[in-house]
Amino acid sequence: MWDLPSIYAPANRAKLLVIAGLLVMAIAVIDWLIEPYVSLGFLYLFPVMIVGGYLSRKQIIGVALVCALLQEAFSDLPEQEALVRLVFSSAGFIGTGLFISELLHNRRIILKHVEELKDQINLRQHAEEELRILVESSPAAIITIDSNGKILLANEAAQQLLAPGAQPIQGQAISAYLPWLQTAVQTRPSRVFRTALQCSGQRSNGETFLAGIWFSTYTSISGPRLAAIVVDLSEDLRSREDLSLDHLLKNSRILMSAVAHEVRNLCGAVLVVQKNLSRLSELQHNEDFQALSMLVQSLEKISAMELQVSPTQDAGAVELTWVLDELRVLIESAYHESEMEIDWQIQDPLPRVWADRYGLVQVFLNLARNSQRAMQCSETKRLCVSASDEGSTVVIRLQTRVSVSALRKICFAPFNAAPIPRVWAFMYPALSFTALAANSFTNAGLGGAASR
Repeated sequence: MWDLPSIYAPANRAKLLVIAGLLVMAIAVIDWLIEPYVSLGFLYLFPVMIVGGYLSRKQIIGVALVCALLQEAFSDLPEQEALVRLVFSSAGFIGTGLFISELLHNRRIILKHVEELKDQINLRQHAEEELRILVESSPAAIITIDSNGKILLANEAAQQLLAPGAQPIQGQAISAYLPWLQTAVQTRPSRVFRTALQCSGQRSNGETFLAGIWFSTYTSISGPRLAAIVVDLSEDLRSREDLSLDHLLKNSRILMSAVAHEVRNLCGAVLVVQKNLSRLSELQHNEDFQALSMLVQSLEKISAMELQVSPTQDAGAVELTWVLDELRVLIESAYHESEMEIDWQIQDPLPRVWADRYGLVQVFLNLARNSQRAMQCSETKRLCVSASDEGSTVVIRLQTRVSVSALRKICFAPFNAAPIPRVWAFMYPALSFTALAANSFTNAGLGGAASR
């Protein structure tokens, strides 16, 4: 069955206009040949309807007036009513042509709008499908909650996090798993929240875990809604606490090593004085002097006890390139603020070494900060960091040029003139180097060699 769009297709324009012209001529000839007082002028409506689908409004009006004149010219009707017939026929032809034109124009607009709606629906469905795939494939739990605290949407990760192996959590109350979210969605519904929180959660089997939640609230037609991303931070909490304890023990070991080194130096000096005094005959049989000698010897034994460095549990294969990149991030901004330069001479590629990654970063950071303090009193403010593969070892050097006078001001200033932590930090880089790197590094001044 034909419809208007198929009849008035742009491909049929030339053919239909030719047919309309032939119809006009045929109707005029037939109307002229038939007997008087019989008119076929109403047949001009068909060519007018044909041209109404292609021509503009002015052209349609022109064709309609031509058809009205032809009707009046060849109809042989009484001339007394010619003007009335001409007016009514012109109005009829013009109205018919304009009606067909507007009808087709509106039909084209509707069809175009329908096509746009179809495209938008397809795009929306495609976007919804991509969003659904993104939500379902996300490793983080994603849920949406209504104003009553009911779970409207939950992906597979949310199911595994909150109720592994149990019934689907959609439609259940969020208060059974994360009560803080129900409080958030029911507190001040008109207010919009976009924030994060950490709280305790509970799985369907009664197990408690630390939840990290990023959520936002919004308003829909059905009322307030809450969308949240939930992750399990229990393992991160355990790792962070273990790492904090390990760092505390390592820092304590460094501090105690520095204190023991200083006490050992002082005991050595006291022992020399005690031996010199023991040569005096007056003090050889003095009980107080003998007791003092025993105390000095005991203190020397205590200070001489080396802190046993236990084998590190965090040792493993370390990419030195990554460690040096991390060091660059840590120190470049501080050096730039102090108007100091850093020359990086890193061989590429560097082999992997066996060491404690955290220990390496702390050693390099300690040496870099010591160099920065030393260069504050020096004219040349340039640190050279080099790393090279030398056969069975990888040698890393942090080198800078500091004048003797500037070095003496920092290292050998009296305790009342220089802060003690500053002196310790500069005097014992090798001690920190050995204590942290354990068996992976050997003392080399302001540098070190790492075993592969």
